[in-house]
Parts: sequence; structure tokens; C-alpha cells
Amino acid sequence: MSYITLVRHGQANTNARDEVSYDALSALGQQQASWLGDHLRQNGTHYERVYCGTLTRHRQTAAGIALKDQAEIIEDDRLNEMEFFTLANLLNTQQDVAIPQEREEFVTYLPMLMQKWRAGEIDTPPETYQDFEARTASIIAEIGQGRGSALVVTSGGFIAMALRGVLGLETEGFSRLALAIMNSSMHQLHHVGGSLMMTQFNAVPHLEHPDRQHAQTHL
Repeated sequence: MSYITLVRHGQANTNARDEVSYDALSALGQQQASWLGDHLRQNGTHYERVYCGTLTRHRQTAAGIALKDQAEIIEDDRLNEMEFFTLANLLNTQQDVAIPQEREEFVTYLPMLMQKWRAGEIDTPPETYQDFEARTASIIAEIGQGRGSALVVTSGGFIAMALRGVLGLETEGFSRLALAIMNSSMHQLHHVGGSLMMTQFNAVPHLEHPDRQHAQTHL
């Protein structure tokens, strides 16, 4: 049975406050990708198809996984992340809502931001919530219709949106799902009864050894 494995990129620049500064793996992010590749090779995992977004952190993660004899990597900008920092900075400018400084504050901030984005309450966004939803659905459907298992390197927001469609979540649930997704984590979708179903979420077997638990990062 063919299936899709979605992988979030490794840790990026955690101190960034804009899209450009964020878009590069940290040293730990590079190590996470390498460990994931080691795990997949040791298990003899093979993917007939490999995809990634066009962002630098996607390309670096896909290169770091470096599966032996893997298929040529297909890049597609539909796999790119929503522009969180752009949206957050627009919200700050337009409505004086500051970007949180602590991770715990994102638990309430991100659902609020997503609700405003979906409702069209943020002026001049780089894309609408509905367009992000549509491009996510289109590329997931396209990959799902292909033959053979597929590895897809992308971002946490994209993965959450893909799972939102599969699970039928509202925006609140989508936002909380996005917050939970760890760097370099794996999420699987299988075709069951003609539809895609989630069969794995947030798996990080390559980071479960005690000396790697420090690498189980969300930011």
C-alpha cells in the first residue's frame, strides 16, 4: 500500500522575527536531519518518491536525510510554509498585537492569529488562509494519487493544514496541532477506503535515545 510520510524540517533560526532570517537550519537542525536519515537507512526504509518545498530549510533537511538510492527530489512551492512572521508583523502593525516572546504565549496567540487570518481581518496578507488551505489540499491530493510511497519534507504549519483536512478540524484544532509538531518529526497518511487517513503523528524515533532527548524541539 502506498503512503505519504510528511517530515517537518529540522530546527531553524529560533531567534528570527522575519521569514528570511528564519529560513536556514541551525546546527541542531542539521543534526536532526542527519539522525533521521540514519534511522531510515538502518530500518531499510525506501521511498519511490521524494518531495520538498523550495525554502532553504526544506532543501537542507532533504539533503541532510540523504537516503541511499533515493529518488530525485521533486521541489514544489505548494509545499512551502504559510508566512507566519509576515502575518504576525502585519497584525502587530495593524492591530498593535505583539509577537510573543515566550513559547507558552503561543498557545493562545497562534489560534487568535489564525482566526483573524481566516476571517480576513489582517489586511494585505501574502496569501489568504483559503489559498493556503487550497494549495495544501491540491499537492497532498496529487502526491496521494501517485504510485509508490512518498517522503515529503515541508513545514509544521503545512503539515497541520494537511492533517486538518484529513481529520476535519476547525481552525482552533489546526492551530493547536501546529504548535505540537516537532522538528524533523514524521507523520504518515495512508489510503484507506479511498480516502487518506492519518496513521502516524509526531514520530521522532531518531530522537528517543536518552542522549538525544534534548533535540526534541518545537522551535
